[in-house]
Amino acid sequence: MIVQACINGARPRDFHPKLPLDAQAMASDAAACVAAGAGELHIHPRGADGRESLGAVDATVLAVRLICPGTLVGVSTGAWIEDDVARTRAAIAGWRELPDYASVNLSEADAPAVMELLRQRGVGVEAGLATTVDAERFVALADHNRVLRILIEIDIQDLSKALDEAHGIAAVLERAEMRRPILLHGVDATVWSFVELAHQKRWSTRVGLEDGGTLADGTMAKDNAEIVAAAAAVFRSAHVG
Repeated sequence: MIVQACINGARPRDFHPKLPLDAQAMASDAAACVAAGAGELHIHPRGADGRESLGAVDATVLAVRLICPGTLVGVSTGAWIEDDVARTRAAIAGWRELPDYASVNLSEADAPAVMELLRQRGVGVEAGLATTVDAERFVALADHNRVLRILIEIDIQDLSKALDEAHGIAAVLERAEMRRPILLHGVDATVWSFVELAHQKRWSTRVGLEDGGTLADGTMAKDNAEIVAAAAAVFRSAHVG
């Protein structure tokens, strides 16, 4: 069980004054998150123009590793980043400073090929499941057990519906006798409820400005480190049940 820090995601510059948008800012922010209790880092590298870029992975991962030695660093492979299958594959094939893992969204058509390319490069796969349809597609893959972990990521804002979807995904995984670690996270309105659920289930979770900018009481967080510290405190508390 870990708290993973997701420090920026696709959030726009004006989402939060402490949103890190270049390699050095991400590295400094990552170090603060690790000090606050993050066990891993999930980062969306940005190009010089501030936009997400798979081509910026080398410089960003290197900068983070220099200041956070020994901490696993992951990136996204979201199809929207390059908005082209060939460019996405070429960028991953060209990485020189390999991340420890990369998340792959099973809702995306090219997900199986991206997963295989990551494996060939020695990068761990974090399989992202946002719906039960994603989960069914994932467990139908012949090599679905060759992943680092399962990422259950729900962006539904109605908590009851979001919980139903998360439990539905978990049920698909259970029926398939999937035994890989699970990391559960919500977005915006559901972040803290899902942190609590992950704690109860003995799953990992993630928090940070990619997923939401507030603390559990609804107040705006000072920065990523404050969010991580709050989630780490939940994970240090006694288990329920």
